[in-house]
Amino acid sequence: MRGLVAGAILLVAVVLAVFFSVRYGAVHLSTHDVLQSLLGEGGATESFIVLEHLLPRALLGVLVGGGLALAGAVFQALLRNPLAEPYILGISGGAAAGAVLALALGLTSAVSWLLPGAAFAGALLAIALVFGVAISADRRLDVRVLLLSGVVVGAFFSACIALILALAEAEMVRSAVLWMMGSLAGATWRSVGVVAAYTLPACLLLLALARALNLMSIGEETASYLGTEVETVKRLAYGVASMVAAAGVAFAGVIGFVGLVIPHGVRLVMGSDHRILLPLSFLAGGAFLTLADLLARVLLSPAEIPIGVVTAFVGVPFFLVLLRRSLRA
Repeated sequence: MRGLVAGAILLVAVVLAVFFSVRYGAVHLSTHDVLQSLLGEGGATESFIVLEHLLPRALLGVLVGGGLALAGAVFQALLRNPLAEPYILGISGGAAAGAVLALALGLTSAVSWLLPGAAFAGALLAIALVFGVAISADRRLDVRVLLLSGVVVGAFFSACIALILALAEAEMVRSAVLWMMGSLAGATWRSVGVVAAYTLPACLLLLALARALNLMSIGEETASYLGTEVETVKRLAYGVASMVAAAGVAFAGVIGFVGLVIPHGVRLVMGSDHRILLPLSFLAGGAFLTLADLLARVLLSPAEIPIGVVTAFVGVPFFLVLLRRSLRA
């Protein structure tokens, strides 16, 4: 019952976050303008701003934030490590390397979708490398080896990024750094559709693994005795969560702390039952990133702050407060 109440509250928070993200920004729109545009009865200019720019951006924030938080919760359960998230496992580093390489080669000016495509390809390469190294070291997919593989692969891609930036022109370096800080500015209905196609089915599959993750948190041997196909669950959970994170990073850039802070915050408040933790992490992550994007747009309007900066400044103190409260309890 407690989980249902929390889920309802977070669902309302997501809806309100989307509404506020559409309502407020650099362009002044009244609540009436927004509602009329959503109903298809607004003026041409207002409808274009709401339906073609602000609403896709807000929905992309929900999908990316929810996906990163859910992936972080799964990685933390899978690796039994509270620091596990897309950064640690090299996925964000691979995506960043792909995007930076595309920018350095000047390919993004010709085709608009090439930047997220290159980032997604880099993330997939990172996933394949981490998975391949872990499997070659231990066919049973030892979670310690998987974590170490992610750290090593992430360090390799960081070195690749540093080399590309050292050889690049100043303008390209600025573009690459801004992309790596994260932004939802390029959101379109097409990008929303692509991210949704990866994220929503993957989320349902990960939710179906919640019971198995609960058993594995007790211990792999115990989970195996209770009928869980431990190796299958580990490979499936890692692969699916990685794809969710890769899709989000590809279209929104490298946004830190969402996959780390949000699952921790939900766990501290609601406990470690993954049947509750996973859906609540998705909702909380979606609301958090959408509101963070709103702050990034309005704090220094008309200038826009990189969303990764906002998630760090807001997320870290919030998490520290939750952690301090839980320790006192």
